[in-house]
Amino acid sequence: MESYALTVRSSSTSLLLHSRHYLNSTRSGVAFPNPLSANSSLRSIHGAAAFLTSKVLLSRSSLSSHFWSQTANNFKAKTASVPDNTDESTNPRDLVRTLQLIIMFIVWYLLNIYFNIYNKQVLKVYPFPATVTAFQFGCGTVLILLMWGLKLHPIPKLTKSQVSVILTLGSIHTLGNLLTNISLGKVAVSFTHTIKAMEPFFTVIFAGLFLGESPSIWVLASLAPIVGGVALASFTESSFNWIGFGSAMASNVTNQTRNVLSKKFMIKKEESLDNINLFSLITISSFLFLLPMAILMEGVKFSPSYLQQAASVGVNIRELGIRLVLSGICFHSYQQVSYVILGMVSAVTHAVGNSVKRVVVIISSVIFFQTPVSPINSLGTAIALVGVFLYSKAKRMKPKAL
Repeated sequence: MESYALTVRSSSTSLLLHSRHYLNSTRSGVAFPNPLSANSSLRSIHGAAAFLTSKVLLSRSSLSSHFWSQTANNFKAKTASVPDNTDESTNPRDLVRTLQLIIMFIVWYLLNIYFNIYNKQVLKVYPFPATVTAFQFGCGTVLILLMWGLKLHPIPKLTKSQVSVILTLGSIHTLGNLLTNISLGKVAVSFTHTIKAMEPFFTVIFAGLFLGESPSIWVLASLAPIVGGVALASFTESSFNWIGFGSAMASNVTNQTRNVLSKKFMIKKEESLDNINLFSLITISSFLFLLPMAILMEGVKFSPSYLQQAASVGVNIRELGIRLVLSGICFHSYQQVSYVILGMVSAVTHAVGNSVKRVVVIISSVIFFQTPVSPINSLGTAIALVGVFLYSKAKRMKPKAL
């Protein structure tokens, strides 16, 4: 009896420690973030106590072995019906996160479609890409200042090291968007985005250089149809232009450098900014960079004579102004959403989503602008997009353990 009492006391002590550990975890908010799982947890503790006591008595008494065997079986049946607390707490979170990402991607794609349509309409009659891009950065700067002024988001406090990084990212961001607008002004929207489907190729290169990521053999193999498909589409593109082609290819380099460096900057601990403020500061710095550059490159093009010249092509000044403002709003909004997504996923996943966005933009632009597309050109675009799909599959493959 004394041995039995000591055993039960030891078991009770273990149970008490387990209960205190559970209560401390619950108070700290680490365990069981779902409050509905608390009752299940108490039942699990109660069941654990019954099981522990039964095992002790089984070891100490041989006269009631049949009774305790049935008790243990009953306990197993009851505990089997108790849901796992971890699944209860993580599944809703995973579902909410997945739903949030889906909504963010849809908004990202829609804003990008409208931006490309309005932007192409403006550049057709107002062929000044540096001025247009500077105006779009200016729209973004106004929206950011309103966001901070209305206290919709806290104003960041910068350190000297952060300023240097932001200026570096801002210069790359400025160049990438200017090159994209130059390409959109020279060739069809669908062709620009077919070229920009090669972004995974540059992502792999820069992720290896700056993040130390080593691609698998399957990732490298998936890049072949991307490069081959873009080359085939380029050779058969009716609106092919070397300036448009080179600008789109150069924008791939700059944009993916920006994305990888931004991801590296955001994962630094005490030096990191949240993704909204990071993109906001990059946008403001880009506006400050590009405004004097646009004046030096193209002069002051918001004079009445230039606006009247654009109106003579078929778009009146009012319509031109509305489309220019809408392109600026969509421009800032879709890139802001893009940066939010970049803060939620890896750089490679972001690049894959960006490549899928190309499919949506290509199809929508071909339909809206009624762009003539030859069968071989369609085949090249399709091969490149299949390569993007294989690339996304290859990135999700886990290497086998040796």
